[in-house]
Amino acid sequence: MKITRRTAFIFITIILTIAADQISKALVRTYVEAGSSSPIIGNVLQLMNVENDGAFLGMGGDLNPTLKLILLLILPVVVLGLVLRHVIKDKSLDRWSLFAFASIIGGGIANVYDRFAYGSVTDFLYIRITDVIRTGIFNLADLSVTTGMIILVVLMFKKKENRKTTKRI
Repeated sequence: MKITRRTAFIFITIILTIAADQISKALVRTYVEAGSSSPIIGNVLQLMNVENDGAFLGMGGDLNPTLKLILLLILPVVVLGLVLRHVIKDKSLDRWSLFAFASIIGGGIANVYDRFAYGSVTDFLYIRITDVIRTGIFNLADLSVTTGMIILVVLMFKKKENRKTTKRI
């Protein structure tokens, strides 16, 4: 495989995403007491140290070990590999799509690494705007995956809108 600027962009984004996530988690594991909660911006943004042995919001944490291995380690690795292959091969993807997919892949790899290396994923950020508007506890890998998904959805709607506009003319 020839390393082009496009391929380098994809891999640099993935590597930086993984690095930022792993460094932040290492700092939290080292300096934030497990189970603690400290305000960063009042009660709106809080720093915590919680180990999540499941997936999104702890789902799957109570699965038997074999299912957990398949659903939380093997399947994500296969899916991430297939997405990476698609992103590298599909030359029609624009820069924003490449960034979005690379962010999703990097965040996914970072969380899979945690599950493999530690048996759980370290989550540490919590946002609470009101009692109704709040998040679960998350980490930078989760933020990368979510940001990538939002970018892809916005791009999809923009492309759909462009097609509608083109058809009217």
